[in-house]
Amino acid sequence: MAHIEAQSEPVALRPTQDIAGQLRILVVDDSKLQRRIVSLSLKKWGFKVIEAASGLEALNICRNQAIDLVISDWMMPEMDGLEFCSEFRKLNRERYGYFILLTSKNEKNDVAQGLDIGADDFLSKPVNSAELKARIRAGTRVLDMEQKLINQNETVVSALEELQNLYEEINKDLAEAEKLQQSLVPVRHREIPSGEVSLLFQSSSHVGGDLVGFFSFSDSRLGLYSIDVSGHGISSALLTARLAGYLSAHNKEQNVAFDRLPTGEYVHRDPALIAEHLNQLMMDELETEHYFTLAYADINLADGTVQMVQAGHPHPVVSNSSSGVKYYGDGGPPIGLMPDMEFETFEFQLEKGDRLFLYSDGITECQNANDELLDEDGLERILLKHHSGNGPEFMNDLMWELTSFADGHPFGDDISGILFEFKEFAQTPG
Repeated sequence: MAHIEAQSEPVALRPTQDIAGQLRILVVDDSKLQRRIVSLSLKKWGFKVIEAASGLEALNICRNQAIDLVISDWMMPEMDGLEFCSEFRKLNRERYGYFILLTSKNEKNDVAQGLDIGADDFLSKPVNSAELKARIRAGTRVLDMEQKLINQNETVVSALEELQNLYEEINKDLAEAEKLQQSLVPVRHREIPSGEVSLLFQSSSHVGGDLVGFFSFSDSRLGLYSIDVSGHGISSALLTARLAGYLSAHNKEQNVAFDRLPTGEYVHRDPALIAEHLNQLMMDELETEHYFTLAYADINLADGTVQMVQAGHPHPVVSNSSSGVKYYGDGGPPIGLMPDMEFETFEFQLEKGDRLFLYSDGITECQNANDELLDEDGLERILLKHHSGNGPEFMNDLMWELTSFADGHPFGDDISGILFEFKEFAQTPG
């Protein structure tokens, strides 16, 4: 008969705090006396104890009640402890159940079989009180650790759900911001009496820092610009929105490319002075760590003269099917880095059939799988290869070439450009 060995100074067993008073222990033995001996000790130690006289009865209890820890005899009729343990592990439980087998078996193979079936620990008969305490304490630590992990997982899951909701809101806002930024380039192609203007804008993320646009000073004078704000994301996009207002095609009073005469008439401003004025605005009014590069062209459509300023932006390029490709400009400093910067206006001539292309460095710095850049040579190849198509066709071909060059890799920077096709000289009044 199994018995609990007496101790002169019994030590109270204290379950870990998280599960104290909640642990439910099932004692399974076909001997009522042995069940009672074990159960009385467990109750003294503060546990809630349930008894079962067989493996089948115990299994039924486990199906209907939340049992945290099982102490089961190995040798029982109908269903022995090993079979009960196996069925116990198959139950659909919310929490882990700690399983201790009572056995008089000492063979290593028997113990290995029990562990393989799913037992967590073993107690040899006759049961020693101190050893029982130690085994129960080990079980409570495991169950307490599991409860802590469950609580932590619930916290993590709750935090992840909250983050997911936050990301969804952010993505909605970014989608709206993307629509607003796309609206800064509302027209992607326009025919004018002297030629055609085509625009390309594709952000590398929801929103970006590139901006392209054009406006008319008069029927015989056209302004084109390409801007690239440093950095990426919302702060860069906000600055492009502000700059779009400074170069508005609909408000001459706000557009820094216009000077207003005392007569109220608006005339064009020298390109270098435009860059200097924007630089001063960045220093005085726009409190930001960003800066931007600019290529701005003032085109006289009556004679093909182009006055330009290049402020840290890629070199403007003119292409022609017969004369090839030519780059212009000496670079110049970006806008918004230092006050009182000086910029230079330079001039060149467009002939009928020429194409002037202003673009961001996202094109020439497009990378392939080998980290090679498209560079100006690659852009020149694309310009000549697709010169026969009109402006929108060229922009589509350019994107196809860039995608092919990148070989499926995402673009690391925004892609933007503006193309002017000079078809004929404008007629001036008189």
